[in-house]
Amino acid sequence: MNGLLASLVCIYALLLTGTSRAQAPEPLSIVVFGPPSLGAFLPPVIKAQKLDEKNGVAIKFEERTPDAYTAQFNSGEFQLGGSASLLTVGLADTRGVKVTYLFNLFDFWGAVVTSRADVRTLRDLEGKDMAAAKGTTNYVMFDWFARQLGADPAKFSVINTATPGLIGYALADRAAAVQLWEPAYTTLLSKKSDMRTIDLAIADSWKKFTGSRNIPYLGVAAHIDWVEKNQKLVPKLYATYKEAADWVTAHPEEAAKLIAAKGTPDDQKAIAELIRANDRLGMNVQWASDVRKEINSVYAAGKSISFLPAEPAASTIYQMPGK
Repeated sequence: MNGLLASLVCIYALLLTGTSRAQAPEPLSIVVFGPPSLGAFLPPVIKAQKLDEKNGVAIKFEERTPDAYTAQFNSGEFQLGGSASLLTVGLADTRGVKVTYLFNLFDFWGAVVTSRADVRTLRDLEGKDMAAAKGTTNYVMFDWFARQLGADPAKFSVINTATPGLIGYALADRAAAVQLWEPAYTTLLSKKSDMRTIDLAIADSWKKFTGSRNIPYLGVAAHIDWVEKNQKLVPKLYATYKEAADWVTAHPEEAAKLIAAKGTPDDQKAIAELIRANDRLGMNVQWASDVRKEINSVYAAGKSISFLPAEPAASTIYQMPGK
């Protein structure tokens, strides 16, 4: 009888161990830009709210500069990228790197700011220096919009810096202008409200080019071979980010404290206002396949300025099986 009882106890223990293992979240490593950046916007919320674990994954976010991000994602050192702009995904594909844009997180918005009285339009920057993170596709998209306004970006003297350095250049007035985007733009204006923003006519130019105002821009991408091996994890990853975006929208003040944890109360207030408005932030979590037409328009813009040497494959736009 004692032997039978001992056996039952062992079987029960094994069952508990198996259940525990089955329920353990799947570890994932995702490379992202360091803050301030859109790729670093939702990760602190995901971790603080444990939304990854809730959806059965345990994400480790690894921060990199734009150039390092591109190199390490394209090489396959990281199979998942959370600062994936469409144009970098498209370019990687044309170079033989088989990757796919899983879902969109943010639509495009960018700006050029200046403190110089002699800089009123983009054409005024020709022959002058401008600080920018040239390795990003926000800059590539800016290049396209600048050309629509008759400016020649080849005549800008670009001081290339990583995204965290852009605010410093603007605050110190170390260049005639600075090209940047959210959340750095809002953080900058909270510190130096008299900065002047040059009108890029983004909505009008895009509407003229595509007939639409939607510009899918940055999201989560993966190597296709990883996706083929981990199909069940993709919807869990999407749910994690979607719930984070919904929580941010519903709790802007709390979210701002997580996103700008090292910022001042004024910085956090500005981020909360940015979230409420969402016009410049452009948070828009959607499956890539649901914005296929708009993605192809972004590819067309990239080809028109010779950033993309060829049309990216249809496989770069992820299609959820059965969707």
